[in-house]
Amino acid sequence: MSFFRKRRRAETTNGNVWARQGMLVTFRAEIMPGKMREERTFRIEHVMPNGRVVLENFLGEHREGAFEPINFMRDKAAEPQN
Repeated sequence: MSFFRKRRRAETTNGNVWARQGMLVTFRAEIMPGKMREERTFRIEHVMPNGRVVLENFLGEHREGAFEPINFMRDKAAEPQN
């Protein structure tokens, strides 16, 4: 039966699932020592077909391993509770 088949992850045209244009990423602290999180956070300008990203206002192409793991709940936890 078809409803018992495993579903595959949604794939983009180039197979990148870790990054999207416009999302914020934070460099690992080991790569930029002495800088606060806000100084290490950049917005993705473009995702390359090979999985690397180009950042706004920062030179070069960067791979997923250069960034902290994505935590979608981080911003939610910072919001004040009513």
